[in-house]
Amino acid sequence: MMSSIFKLVYGVLLLFSFQISAQGFQGVATYKTKTTLDVDLEKSGIPADRIKQIKEMMKSRLEKTYKLTFNKTESVYAEEKQLENSGMGGRGMRFMMFSGGASGDYYKNIQTKKSAKENEFSGKQFLIQDNLTDYQWEMEQETKTIGNYLCFKATTVVKMPAPREMRFGRGRPGAQPKDDEKREEPKEPELVDTAVTAWYTLDVPVGHGPSDYYGLPGLILELSYANTNIMCTKITINPKDKIEINEPKKGKKVSQVEYDKIIQEKMLEMRERMQNERQKGGSDGRRMRIGG
Repeated sequence: MMSSIFKLVYGVLLLFSFQISAQGFQGVATYKTKTTLDVDLEKSGIPADRIKQIKEMMKSRLEKTYKLTFNKTESVYAEEKQLENSGMGGRGMRFMMFSGGASGDYYKNIQTKKSAKENEFSGKQFLIQDNLTDYQWEMEQETKTIGNYLCFKATTVVKMPAPREMRFGRGRPGAQPKDDEKREEPKEPELVDTAVTAWYTLDVPVGHGPSDYYGLPGLILELSYANTNIMCTKITINPKDKIEINEPKKGKKVSQVEYDKIIQEKMLEMRERMQNERQKGGSDGRRMRIGG
């Protein structure tokens, strides 16, 4: 049964392949992403007005809009920037969240299996160049409609960092760091098997998708894993204005592994600096940290 489905899927691809080449097939897809965190702020001892500010900042960090521009073999995935909410300015609360995703353009070439991400971190520009992950997709028989598009389900399992601990605490002047808080060498994050579910449509017969994901017989319109959901809200095929897809070139060239190590080291430095501030009595506010 599954072999018949595969034949059908790839048969449809072959039928469309000539049209794609002839038309110079291009498109733009808009995605809304949402990540949820299971945090009980009311029991943290933080004042109610601060809790409201924290929730607003968390929402801006965890709910974002991206655009995927694509042709037959290349795509660029980039966040639509919004004005930052300055309501959390000040020393009383610090909200830190680190991510391995791209802060600039995220270029993928599904033909060469190469990627390039632009990331700015700690005032420095990085260009993360690496190979695309070879996902082992399992085609499912389940279907559903997203907007006007009939979508097919596909699943895979990938290794992802285990959820990071969220901690609340009050710094105390002169407090000494605990033994387990002293400087240590950066450790590789624990990786756990994580199920990924994708919904793709053959109506847009390209192998692209949001974030890191690609490799299905049609454009991925919805994707979910762990506590994250990504949903396509708009698609424009062959827009009037020609799309330019350019691979990023600026920034210090590093691999994903090298970049992850840089982040880990920086997080340790920041933790040490905050511990020193507490010892000097320079900060008595609460801090919320995701990881680190």
